[in-house]
Amino acid sequence: QGARYRGSVKDFPNFNANEDAEMLYKAMKGIGSDKEAILDLIASRSNAQRQQIYNSYKSLFGKDLIEDLKYELTGKFERLIVALMKPPAYCDAKEMKDAIEGIGTDEKCLIEILASRNNKQIHELVNAYKDAYDRNLEEDVIGDTSGHFKKMLVALLQGTREDDDVVSEELVEQDAKDLYEAGELQWGTDEAKFITILGNRSVQHLRMVFDAYKNIAGTDIEGSLKGELSGDFEKLMLAVVKCIQSIPKYFAERLYKAMKGAGTADNTLIRIMVSRSEIDMLDIREEFRLMYEKSLYSVIRGEKDSLEKPTITSLIQNYPPAAGEFFPEAAQLAYQMWELSAVTKLELKGTVWPAADFNPGQDADALRKAMKGFGTDEDTIVDIVTHRNNAQRQEILQTYKSHFGRNVMADLKSEISGDLARLILGLMMTPAQYDAKQLNKAMKGAGTDEKVLIEILATRNNREIRAINKAYKEAYRTTLEEDINSDTSGHFRRILFSLAQGNREEGEADIARAQDDAKEMCDAGNADVASMETRFLTVLCTRSYLHLKRVFQEYIKLTNHDIEQNIKEEMSGDVKSALVAIVRSIKNQPSFFAERLYKSVKGAGTDEKALTRIMISRSETDLLNIRHEYKEMYDKSLHTSIESETSGDFCKALLVICGGDD
Repeated sequence: QGARYRGSVKDFPNFNANEDAEMLYKAMKGIGSDKEAILDLIASRSNAQRQQIYNSYKSLFGKDLIEDLKYELTGKFERLIVALMKPPAYCDAKEMKDAIEGIGTDEKCLIEILASRNNKQIHELVNAYKDAYDRNLEEDVIGDTSGHFKKMLVALLQGTREDDDVVSEELVEQDAKDLYEAGELQWGTDEAKFITILGNRSVQHLRMVFDAYKNIAGTDIEGSLKGELSGDFEKLMLAVVKCIQSIPKYFAERLYKAMKGAGTADNTLIRIMVSRSEIDMLDIREEFRLMYEKSLYSVIRGEKDSLEKPTITSLIQNYPPAAGEFFPEAAQLAYQMWELSAVTKLELKGTVWPAADFNPGQDADALRKAMKGFGTDEDTIVDIVTHRNNAQRQEILQTYKSHFGRNVMADLKSEISGDLARLILGLMMTPAQYDAKQLNKAMKGAGTDEKVLIEILATRNNREIRAINKAYKEAYRTTLEEDINSDTSGHFRRILFSLAQGNREEGEADIARAQDDAKEMCDAGNADVASMETRFLTVLCTRSYLHLKRVFQEYIKLTNHDIEQNIKEEMSGDVKSALVAIVRSIKNQPSFFAERLYKSVKGAGTDEKALTRIMISRSETDLLNIRHEYKEMYDKSLHTSIESETSGDFCKALLVICGGDD
């Protein structure tokens, strides 16, 4: 447990195994048991100390401590305490056995353990399984799984991953090329090649392979795996990739998914908290805070209301984090994230493409026929409009006018209604016209929809903003700036006004200037809120995205805080929302929109307007990226969410725009 120890549970000072054994015996003696005493003692000792207690208990009382605990305790509390009492390898062995035996297989458990353990841990697991159950783990895995999923599990069970830190650049390039040719370049997938490389190469080697792969394929390895593989095999390979990249981040995500939604996956929560408590729980804790903007401690306290809650939280660390505290480890991770963001070129992809063999005349005729006479053929309207890109829809609009002397938009308005009408009419507008209309609606009538103003103005580039300004003036005979000025106020108005200029700098990062900007924002923290907001908006609303990524790194160096965290702590209201949206858009714009989509469909009722707006505006820009982020963040596909939360022709049209299921 030296300086680099990253576990949260440490050796208990002044430890005496015999005294602890006697305390446990007294806690279980007589009618009932003192569960609080059991909990406090076992959770505050390291695993090595618990093994000494186990042996002392046997010597002093001639009884098996684990069996006595099983007899006295019940349910999840028993599972947790017994897991803490077992050596790590035997705990893993028990989890593997439970995952395999009985009705069905817990594939997620098999994936989690085998994808995250190193060679030594795998060998100890195999030996413990044999010792505890007199069975061969590999044979049991083979008997309970199948296909490529089985083959990869068996490869991982060998515990033969290379561990040499000396990496051959030539082999890196060859492996990256082999993976590309095994997937993207051929019809079908050569799964054996993926198994060989991902199951055997060293961690350092694979990290370099993933970088080289992105240069060759133009996309990251995770995106390719999702496109080429499926089912449990895909989940296993993605878990391996995530663990290669960052085991703490992988477990932070696993913990979050175990506690979100209806109910908690208690077994997963217990398994991770026990298995990582003396390895990397501090890193997991900080990754969790960075990824989900809340402490792991507070989430567990909010989720769990039974006896095991105090024990689980003690495995994080024996005190709650101060409100709003951003730990040094999290600041380091934030810095690394911004560093990665600064050098990563994300290829943005939409889901709507130009239709092949496009004929605007035929489409115009088909639309007229679908709307002529008694009744309306909504299927034809949906099929044509959603399967053409915007440039082709503009040709249809002009051709319809030429052929029939009528405005297709007016005809559509008279024939369809509700959510479907908003979607189809929005698709028939140019992107600038559509954004202009959304901005106008957000400011007219009773109240102002600040979220729409923020969403659009904080995420559009200079060219898009200028096009919106032109479309706004043509449609409403006034300027966007005039309406912003009359409908908003204070610093929020200043932010929107600045963004609406479409004059954000577009150059590369200037390191010296980035340091000055970061210091300016840092010094603003000592001023009053109004002065702080002024300095922040000056930098955030005018500097280029590439420059701001460097500014945010320098800001972390100066303050030990991530910029987003400080904005949330120091500001409020619409100003906070707008500045956070800018930061998130710079950090990962597809992730920003994925979160907006998720909020539009979760909970009671669906925000059809927000759903429609984002699906239309991002369909030819980055909706494919948003889709992948959505699946990664919420463990469900955007396609599935749309299917379950919408209906009828509106649903059909949205699913076409969505472009597929992940």
